[in-house]
Amino acid sequence: MFKYYFLLGVRSLRRNPALTALMVLTLAVGVAASVSTLTILQVMSSDPIPHKSSRLLVPLLDNGPLKGYSPGNKAEDNQMTYRDAMNLLASKQGVRRVVISGIADNIEPERADMPVMEVAGLATSSDYFAMFETPFLYGAPWTEAEDKAATGVIVLSRLQSEKMYGKTNPLGKHLRLHGNDFQIVGVLDTWNPVPRYTHLINGSGGSFNGEEGIFIPFATAVRMEFGQSGSVTCRDNVTPGFQGFLDSECTWLQFWFETKTESDRQDLQNYLNAYANEQRKLGRLPRNAPNKLFNVMEWMDNLSIVRSDSKLSVWLSFGFLLLCLVNTVGLLLAKFSVRASEVGVRRALGATRAEIFKQFLIETAVVGLAGGLLGLPLSFLGMRIIADQSAGLSVVPGMDWMMLGITFLLSVSASVLAGLLPTWRACQVTPALQLKSQ
Repeated sequence: MFKYYFLLGVRSLRRNPALTALMVLTLAVGVAASVSTLTILQVMSSDPIPHKSSRLLVPLLDNGPLKGYSPGNKAEDNQMTYRDAMNLLASKQGVRRVVISGIADNIEPERADMPVMEVAGLATSSDYFAMFETPFLYGAPWTEAEDKAATGVIVLSRLQSEKMYGKTNPLGKHLRLHGNDFQIVGVLDTWNPVPRYTHLINGSGGSFNGEEGIFIPFATAVRMEFGQSGSVTCRDNVTPGFQGFLDSECTWLQFWFETKTESDRQDLQNYLNAYANEQRKLGRLPRNAPNKLFNVMEWMDNLSIVRSDSKLSVWLSFGFLLLCLVNTVGLLLAKFSVRASEVGVRRALGATRAEIFKQFLIETAVVGLAGGLLGLPLSFLGMRIIADQSAGLSVVPGMDWMMLGITFLLSVSASVLAGLLPTWRACQVTPALQLKSQ
């Protein structure tokens, strides 16, 4: 009987076409608003590297002054000093360690016909590429030995490489950066994790957009005295000169550990606590604040990557869907009320209330299916509008298969829910009264 009732539901769409179109459109708009905002939120809050996110850890040491500090306050700064970063880099804790600093400068290509280009990127350590599993189009990362020697080597993004060399392999070529000669040893393939969990602080383009154009060894950036591209927090007087800046308590670096197993996190925490105690003996870290470790998801939460207004938008969109359902209930009541005589005849011929209920409920599900089909393109349009309003969301991918299924499920479920009252009312028709009125 289901197939028969389903076909009846399809045919019923042609009855009162204006009323049917209004119901379908009402459901489609409500579902599209809900699904588009839910999709954006799901992308913003998703785990960008789920198979190892619990093993990628960000350490946080509070080196702020004691004045004005109250125990239990959240750390005012989420970056690290040069001294701490170098000590942790040399600690041999975990299986990989990465220091990150933003850089921005001008590139002078070898070709005389190429103009000087502004470029932003990272000064980092060789473990960066293996830790974050970056794909390579050409070449490979620089080595740990080149890290220690502060060699003039560089890795380009695919986009930056194609701007300068087209589709050709640029390995071995040289360019000038910050007035120094660099040799190209690698070119990354397209790699745009969303969110940009590797560089959430000071990342050019925001947390969901943009990419790094170049990568150079951090030790090389220090040797060549590259300027810092990003926020720098200095709470005390700094000795003049670049070395004075390195020796200061200014925070400007980001740091990552990768552990072999998730259970190694406690061992790393114990090391971090012991390290902080040793630094306090040297007169540093006066606040004696807890030393923290954040995995990828905790780090994004600490930095409030998903803002409260994004969550509020989802709740508001579902509130709008509820309003659409109320309107759909009224429209279904109007549609089913004109079919009272049909229900009376069916009841007189022996149809049970259960059969009538089943028939009308399947008809409402057909309306929901039609609403889902219309809601799908409206959902894509909604996501496009949201992305156009925010440059940071312009790279948010489209709807995946799970969200596609949710669109139809939500539409059908919403229509069935809206149809419960009208369907129940239709089943209460008294056959004798309807037959006398004919």
